[in-house]
Amino acid sequence: MKNQTIAIIGAGNLGLAIYKGLEKGGLLESNRVILTKRNLESLEGITHSRLSITTDNVEATKSSDIIILAVQPKQLPELLEQIKEVIDPSRHTLVSVITAVTIEQIQVQVGTECAIVRAMPNTAIAVLESMTCIATNIRGQAKLDLVTSIFNCVGKTMEIHEELMQSATVVCASGIAFWMRFIRATTQGGVQLGFDAEDAQQIAVQTCLGAASLLAGNGNHPEKEIDRVTTPQGCTISGLNEMEHHGLSSALIKGLVTSFERINAMKS
Repeated sequence: MKNQTIAIIGAGNLGLAIYKGLEKGGLLESNRVILTKRNLESLEGITHSRLSITTDNVEATKSSDIIILAVQPKQLPELLEQIKEVIDPSRHTLVSVITAVTIEQIQVQVGTECAIVRAMPNTAIAVLESMTCIATNIRGQAKLDLVTSIFNCVGKTMEIHEELMQSATVVCASGIAFWMRFIRATTQGGVQLGFDAEDAQQIAVQTCLGAASLLAGNGNHPEKEIDRVTTPQGCTISGLNEMEHHGLSSALIKGLVTSFERINAMKS
């Protein structure tokens, strides 16, 4: 992708993570980015020769080819009311990373048929390791490769049907928090077993990374890799069984389902 201007409207936690990922992924070498935010104080110190920062969402939209909508859901109607008059269907692609807002809702608010893409990355985009699920409307299909090229620079992408976007939000975006809690618990266990907190966290993080890398590299089912570690009457199987007796897998599944129910309540 070259010679595109990308506006990230709403440079909060996720919007800023997207920018950092684009910068690290090399997209700013041949494209431009505009960040917008009501309060610019939190963006002080963020500079790049191909970056502009503004509070003016209308000017950012007019100056861009791709507009990434990264505001809070409750802020979206006001934002779309601001920018809808300057949206050019022949030029602009709207990319929403907003939880629980459908393509149809955006289309109705914009009032103009244009390319709309829903993308659900996670905050690992800042370290180029996001898992981003993408869905589009009919016009957005023509822009799918363009949007995918953005998010492929900062991790992996998967095109899905829009009806699965709520599930993707839970497993992909909320999933970062779930894995963080698992790493935290492993760290706490390591401290109880005698490690300093810093050492315990380093071990937990690298072990988690190693487990994920094994599956990413060989495509095996997790249980196959578990079988490589467990031995009859060994410490690993004893620990696993104790965790399962206390509901490890069921607690995680219940947590995912509860998050899914909550996001559906937000949608309605």
